[in-house]
Amino acid sequence: MADVQPLRALHYNLATVGPLEDLIAPPYDVIDADYRRDLAGRNAHNVVGIDLPEGGDPYAHAAELLEDWVGRGVVVRDDQPALWAIEQSFVGPDGSQRVRKGFFCSVRLVDYGPGKVRPHERTHPAAKQDRLNLMRTTRANLSPIFSLFPDDGEVWSALEPATIDDVWCEATDDEGTVNRVWRIADPAIIERVERLMTDRELLIADGHHRYETARTYADEIGGEGDHNYVMMCLVSMSDPGLAVFPTHRLVGDVSEQHREKLGELIDRDFTLTEVDTHNAAPDSGNELPTFGFVDHASGRAAHIALSSPKAADDALAGHSESYRRLDTAVLEKLVLEGALGLTEEDISHQNGLAYARNIEQALMLMDTGDYELAFLMRPTPIEQVRAIAEAGETMPPKSTYFFPKLPSGLLFNPLR
Repeated sequence: MADVQPLRALHYNLATVGPLEDLIAPPYDVIDADYRRDLAGRNAHNVVGIDLPEGGDPYAHAAELLEDWVGRGVVVRDDQPALWAIEQSFVGPDGSQRVRKGFFCSVRLVDYGPGKVRPHERTHPAAKQDRLNLMRTTRANLSPIFSLFPDDGEVWSALEPATIDDVWCEATDDEGTVNRVWRIADPAIIERVERLMTDRELLIADGHHRYETARTYADEIGGEGDHNYVMMCLVSMSDPGLAVFPTHRLVGDVSEQHREKLGELIDRDFTLTEVDTHNAAPDSGNELPTFGFVDHASGRAAHIALSSPKAADDALAGHSESYRRLDTAVLEKLVLEGALGLTEEDISHQNGLAYARNIEQALMLMDTGDYELAFLMRPTPIEQVRAIAEAGETMPPKSTYFFPKLPSGLLFNPLR
């Protein structure tokens, strides 16, 4: 059962710093060095200063900077806890206009398990260590975890009356998403939301590393206190604006031997349909695992669909049926590992492997000469994500691309 509480947030003092567009940033793990310099140059108080710190001891620097911001009133902490509703208006990668609604809160940390909190993707130890180092020095959640919960609209209906007016802030991010946030301190609304959420299971959509880091940190501190909670943004699985998009795979340095193995695998277990390169991303019509394929050297493009379930059932024996029908799982096991010789470590560390958000980016990366083959994925249905999580399994990395991302810098959660 989810223990959802209002958040006594730390946030930018918009009366003295801003605009907010110059202070927020995407999640730290999608920011490269050039983009970080751009963000830091917009405002001396941009969140990358503490969420993606630099310096000889970047973690100590982040803590010193945050302490300085608090001391100078750049960021201020609310006297009373509140829930924070958010509405994100955006155009998706598929060109569709959507509005996604959710709310920021504090959620008690628990072990993964049925009826509690579930992950859906595998995590990487190095990323967790980085976030743990940062949490130890700053003693704060600097960015929210994005989680989903089963709902028929009751929770947003409880929040919606407080979002009619008096918006706390509005900020458009670099991807064009308009983020509107309301502070909701009404005790009656808070009590109703807490009650509605008590029997909901949470599914982490983005932020697995941060959740696991927060659990480790809470164990280190011990006892009761703010460190036993973590900042989340919760979105209903039935929200009309919730969308999952695919992340495509690129492979480089493919030997002739591995090319031959790939050809043999396709001939034996898949049905291949030649297509134009720019139409290589398949639609969602086929129930069996399917993906697009582009060979940069030959210019060949195709849709590749599993001919029968047997190959996946044999290769992924011991997994749930939902997992055995997962495009990214079949690609990872049969193609990336089985035919192309990548190891689990190669995949987790992206050795010879890269990811792209759309066909254009995939083709551009191939044009650099670093990657020879592209595998273009279909979106993973949210029902399949949920079924795999409920089976106690985690999906391969980048099996889902929830868009838009939640900006860092809207709210912070002190753990002291």
